[in-house]
Amino acid sequence: MNRDSNAYTFIFATLMVLVVASVLAFTASSLKDLQDANVRKEKMQNILATIGIETDREQAETLYNQYIVEELSLVSGGEIDTDSNAFELELSNELKKPLAEQHFPLYVANVDGVKSYVVPLRGAGLWNAIWGYIALKEDKNTIQGAVFDHVGETAGLGAEITQQWFQDRFVGEKVFDTDGNLVGINVSKTNNDPKDLDKEDHEVDAISGATITGDGVTDMIKERLQHYLPYLKSADVSLASNQL
Repeated sequence: MNRDSNAYTFIFATLMVLVVASVLAFTASSLKDLQDANVRKEKMQNILATIGIETDREQAETLYNQYIVEELSLVSGGEIDTDSNAFELELSNELKKPLAEQHFPLYVANVDGVKSYVVPLRGAGLWNAIWGYIALKEDKNTIQGAVFDHVGETAGLGAEITQQWFQDRFVGEKVFDTDGNLVGINVSKTNNDPKDLDKEDHEVDAISGATITGDGVTDMIKERLQHYLPYLKSADVSLASNQL
């Protein structure tokens, strides 16, 4: 075939596209297990971070198995669905279902004999989804730790929700008022406590210039916790009495 012909050029280009596509597909397939393992370990790291356990990916699974004593998959009434794997649940998929069909994962931790409860979060920021985890202490009211992440919030503004200094503002805040009502945490630009010393005001100081992202954090905390009320208010805890 004449190498200077249009037909040769077309055939050569087509073959190159097929070869490159095949190589990329093979590489992606070969790396999928490694990628899935990294996502799994990162999830464990984030859950552990909310209870004050910092780790790298290599140690994440070992420490997760040490400190996370229960993985619960709750349904809308607060009951536990024993046939559902809580860790494998993806909130992005659950939120697409009717509320009655959704599952709500909950992770119960035990550190030095003290329990805490880790709730996954997912909501909307300025540009796209935001998500994270929030841990409640044994009283099921006081925040032990929080981790937030995002798809595409503005660098230097909304993206700052991933910073430790912002996440630390939530530590010690209460999500229920003295009457046992869920009020969540308000990320407030009018907060009169910029150093977050008042842990009874249900507020943290907002990030300057990131009002919509901050509102998204506020909304997703309360919206997600709302679904856990039947569980949080059951059993042995009275939120409106001596736990506050």
